Amino acid sequence: MPYFDAASSAPLHPVARQALLASLDEGWADPARLYREGRRAALLLDAAREAAAEAVGCRPDELTFTSSGTRAVHAAVAGALSGRRRVGRHLVLSAVEHSSVLHSAAALAAEGGSFTEVPVDRTGAVDPSEYGRTLRADTALACLQSANHEVGTEQPVAETAEICADAGVPLLVDAAQSLGWAPVPGRWSLLAAGAHKWGGPAGVGLLAVRKGVRFAPQGPIDERESGRAAGFENIPAIVAAAASLRAVRAEAEAEGLRLRALVDRIRAAVGALVPDVEVLGDPVRRLPHLVTFSCLYVDGETVLHELDRAGFSVSSGSSCTSSTLTPSHVLKAMGVLTEGNIRVSLPAGTTEEEVGAFLDVLPGVVAGVREKLGAPASAAPSPAPRASLVVDALGRRCPIPVIELAKVIGEVPVGGTVTVLSDDEAARLDIPAWCAMREQEYVGEEPADRGSAYVVRRLL
Repeated sequence: MPYFDAASSAPLHPVARQALLASLDEGWADPARLYREGRRAALLLDAAREAAAEAVGCRPDELTFTSSGTRAVHAAVAGALSGRRRVGRHLVLSAVEHSSVLHSAAALAAEGGSFTEVPVDRTGAVDPSEYGRTLRADTALACLQSANHEVGTEQPVAETAEICADAGVPLLVDAAQSLGWAPVPGRWSLLAAGAHKWGGPAGVGLLAVRKGVRFAPQGPIDERESGRAAGFENIPAIVAAAASLRAVRAEAEAEGLRLRALVDRIRAAVGALVPDVEVLGDPVRRLPHLVTFSCLYVDGETVLHELDRAGFSVSSGSSCTSSTLTPSHVLKAMGVLTEGNIRVSLPAGTTEEEVGAFLDVLPGVVAGVREKLGAPASAAPSPAPRASLVVDALGRRCPIPVIELAKVIGEVPVGGTVTVLSDDEAARLDIPAWCAMREQEYVGEEPADRGSAYVVRRLL
C-alpha cells in the first residue's frame, strides 16, 4: 500500500532503525554521571550532537535536542522574545507558518504582545522586502519557514535573513520540511526541526541558537541541554535522529532528482486527467517530493477515504477534513481553492509504478465523489433569460455552495448575476477561487440575515 504522506511523518529510515537498536544497549545511562555507563552515554550524545550540528550548519554547542519539532519552535519563540524583551514584544511571521508558530504568536498576543503577518503570493511565497517594511523598532523576533508544509513552496530565507540581520532582528527558521534535503542558507539566528520529518524517530527535535543571540529559556530550568530542554535525554532516539539525518543528506541529491521527476509527472498529469483542478505552489522553487492540488466540487475528507480504500495514503489541507471545519490558513493566505485539497508527499524509494497506479486511480475517485455530490458537468453553460438568481446554500458545508453556484450560472445571461447565500466560512474563499478558475467575475460579499451573500457575475 503506497504511503504518500511523508510531509506529515516519513517512514523510519533503515539507518535510524539500526542506530536506535544499537544504542539501546549503550545509551540508557545518565550522561551527566561520571561512571563508565554514564561516560558511554555521554559519548553517544556528544557524537550525535556533532553530527546533527554539521548537518544544520552550526556549532555543536549551539544545538539543543528537544522532545519534538513543535517543542523546539515554542522554546525558540519564547526564549528569543524573553531574551530581547527590552527591545519590545512584537513578532513578525509569514501568513503560512506552521501552527506551532501561529500558536506561539497567539500566546504572545494573549500576554499583551503583538504580531504582524506578512502576506504571501498565490504560490505561497513571501516577498523579502515585505519583512523589511514590517520590522519595527519594537520587533524582537521574525519567523519564516524554509519551505511550506502544505504546498512545498521554498521561501527566500537567505534574502529575508539578510534584511533581518541588517535591522538587528533575529530570524527563526522552521526547517522541519527542508532540513533532510539541504542545510538552510543565510544569516539565520535560530532554527527548529523535528526528526520524524526526515525519517528519524518521533519524539526528537532540534533547536539551534547562534552565538550572540539574546536567549532566555522559559519555564523551570534544569542542567540538561544547556537549560533549554528540561528532562532526561532520550539518547537512543537522539542517536537515531542524527544518524538518519546524516544518511538522508548523503542520499538527498540523487533521491531529490528522482522524486522531483515523479512529482513533475504528477503535476503534469493531474490537470490532464482530472477536469477542474488547480495545482498549487511554486512549480520550480519547491521541495522535490511534494505536490498539492485542489479539485472543484469534491470534499477533501471523502476523497481521502476513497483513496485510502484504493490503497493510497495521502493528506489534505481542505476545510472538509474531519479534523477541522475551518479552511486551511495556508490556502486561505494564498487565495486559492480550499475544497477538495489533496497533498501528495513521496517518501524515499517511491517507484514509477506506484505513482502510475495513483494516477490511474485518481480520476475515477474524483469523478465518483463528484457524482455522489451532484456536481455539474464541465461543459460550458448556455445563455438563459433570467438576469439574476439567488442560491440558498445556508447550513450546507463545502463544496456544496460552489456546486450549487456552478449548476445555475448557465441560467443567467452573460452579465447576469448569481447570489449565493452561505454561512460556511470556506465559501468566502472558495467562491472567489471558483470564479478565477472558471473566468467568471466575483463581485463581492454582501451582508445577509444569515451568513453572507456572495455575488458572482457571469462573463462567459
